[in-house]
Amino acid sequence: MERGRIGDSVPAFGTLYLCATPIGNLEDMTYRAVRVLGEVPLIAAEDTRRTRQLLTHFGLSTRLTSYHEHNKAEKGPELIGWLLAGNDLACVSDAGLPGVADPGSQLAADAIAEGICVVPIPGANAALSALIASGLDTARFSFVGFLPRTKDKRRASLAEIANRTDTLIFYEAPHRLIETLKAILDALGDRPAAIARELTKKFEEFRRGSLSELLAWCGENPPRGEFVIVVGGAEAVTENMSKAEPEDVVEAVRALAAGGMAKKEAIRATAKRTGLSRRDVYQAVLAAEGKASEE
Repeated sequence: MERGRIGDSVPAFGTLYLCATPIGNLEDMTYRAVRVLGEVPLIAAEDTRRTRQLLTHFGLSTRLTSYHEHNKAEKGPELIGWLLAGNDLACVSDAGLPGVADPGSQLAADAIAEGICVVPIPGANAALSALIASGLDTARFSFVGFLPRTKDKRRASLAEIANRTDTLIFYEAPHRLIETLKAILDALGDRPAAIARELTKKFEEFRRGSLSELLAWCGENPPRGEFVIVVGGAEAVTENMSKAEPEDVVEAVRALAAGGMAKKEAIRATAKRTGLSRRDVYQAVLAAEGKASEE
């Protein structure tokens, strides 16, 4: 078993392996991950049933124990004790890299605090997979993950990152996608963005455009599957705002209204994002409506 320790002396502790698992396509499992999961005496898994299916697919029968958000306070010390006794342990999440938006990060921190060696076993990751295919800047980015569910906390979280110039990456469930897109649009402005669903699976899909365009599309196409939202940084939106044309403003208002926002609120939000006055946005909408009625 590889130990991954630095230096000549090897302590008697076991090694914690943070092992990536596929985010959809089982062919994304690495040879190294299969070997490690087959060699360790115990695997800590978020969902033991799901991980058992994965192990069975690769012909493995390693013992599993449950470790997830709701039992980490009690189970964590038990697993650390296992490692301190000289036993190796692999930690896996339901999909992707353990420790990214899941309790694996706590187990790794606890192990490091005890002087236990922590070894990453790289593999598939939804955030990075969505980023590299988003068409947005990949030079600098921030992983935000899931936003808070309550409006006030979500608004506060978005306010903290509103001025970041790096690309932002969010996770979201399908039943909250529209609400989250609205919140991001209202807080950050109508930035270039992309949404990705069912990554590496049969129905993998990317949608790219402005946040308002994506919101409008979601209003017409009920979201299904797990989503990654990738949003351009503050610099990108500043340039776009300076070039805003009347028809762009009208389209932004229409997109917000199509997503369920009241017309008055859509005008206010559009004015805030573009730097225009509410009156100017209102006049542009009136002009467009008058033109449409004449036609």
